[in-house]
Amino acid sequence: VQLQASGGGLVQAGGSLRLSCAASGSIFSINAMRWYRQAPGKQRELVAAISSGGSTNYADSVKGRFTISRDNAKNTVYLQMNSLKFEDTAVYYCNADQYSTDYWGQGTQVTVSS
Repeated sequence: VQLQASGGGLVQAGGSLRLSCAASGSIFSINAMRWYRQAPGKQRELVAAISSGGSTNYADSVKGRFTISRDNAKNTVYLQMNSLKFEDTAVYYCNADQYSTDYWGQGTQVTVSS
């Protein structure tokens, strides 16, 4: 499984971005897809996850602001980020779970200016 993330960039606080992560390769039976982020000097943290059936969960810090979705026909997962805050600044990574093996995308930088 290969994951290609895109959509990061520089945005002012209060703005929005949408991240995309396209899966390719042996994508049969991909289960959960997730977005993680890692800020400088901090550990990588789970931001949002979506199961193959569409169930979602979010970190408390992004609830009500971020929305994860997936388009199974396009093998793509999205992260719509609204009301961005300075503390959302991080490298965002997409992750896919297939047969209990984790696959990672290359990361996309999100920078929120205050």
